[in-house]
This record gives sequence, C-alpha cells and structure tokens, in this order.
Amino acid sequence: MKIAIIFASQTGNTAAVAQAIREGCVGHEIVAFGPPPAEVGEAELIFAGSWTDRGTCAPEVGEFLRTLHGKTVALFGTAGFGLSESYFASLGDRFKGELPADDRAVDAWFCPGKMPPEVRERYEAQLKERPGDKRLENMLQAYDHALTHPDGADLEHARAFARTMVEKVEGSTCFVN
Repeated sequence: MKIAIIFASQTGNTAAVAQAIREGCVGHEIVAFGPPPAEVGEAELIFAGSWTDRGTCAPEVGEFLRTLHGKTVALFGTAGFGLSESYFASLGDRFKGELPADDRAVDAWFCPGKMPPEVRERYEAQLKERPGDKRLENMLQAYDHALTHPDGADLEHARAFARTMVEKVEGSTCFVN
C-alpha cells in the first residue's frame, strides 16, 4: 500500500508521533513524509497530523486537508490539554471537519504533548492576577500532565494505530466520517 504521512510539529511532539506511525507502516511504501504542503500522489492512505492550535489543527494542516479530494485519511495529533478521551474525540471531530465531503476519514488518534515552559509561566502569571481561577488551575494541571508526553506508551499506541488503519483500509470499505 502507498502511504503518505503529512504533519506539522511545532515542538517535536507530533514529529515523534509521525515517526512512530511510519514505523507502524513497515512493509508499505511511504510516498511522502513531512510537513505540508506535500504531494501525496497516488497514496492510498494519508496520515495527517498536527499539534493542537486553539482546539483544532494547525492552519497549514487545515489548509492541506482542504486540498484533498477523494482520499482516505487517518488523522493524528498531540495536545497539551489532553486530560480526557472525550477531549481527544472532540479534536478528532474538529480535524475531520477540515476534510472535504468526498474524503473518507478512517479514524483519529491523539495523545498528550508537552508544551514550552513559557506557556506555564503565562498561566502562572494569569493565576497570580486571578487567584483561585479553576480554569487556570486546570490548565496548569494539564500542562504538568503533558510534560512527559509523548512517552513510550504513546508512541507504541501510535504504531498500533497505524497498523490498525492500514488493516482497515486493506480489508474494508467501512469508514467513519
């Protein structure tokens, strides 16, 4: 199978996940690997990944996704605020929303990703101005949780996700949209 893995990574988190996805696709031809814009040619499956930018994919990934037509796409990403599976599911829905109607979204997978120290410093400064702000306290908790991610377990999950997506595309015409 011909596979393209296109991703945007601001801090290296999504690039690490993309590499794990590549490893999960061993035995298949990788026709493209890297940031958008990229030529995906005759790829039968496109993995498209991004860091999370205000609850959705990075602008360059959204733009790339909107150029695809008649493609089969599996989405992935990292998020600094990933404290729940429901949040990751909502990200998958938002990323899928960037795809044209004639694409087939196989599935989406996300994991936490560490953020730069400046982000924590900004939250701490805001919390000093608004002591007891639960939203900011939750943001700090999410920041601290994401510090060790993506970790080895996340990367193994990314490899497994890739294998599962390849199996779905090779063996089925049923897709999630």
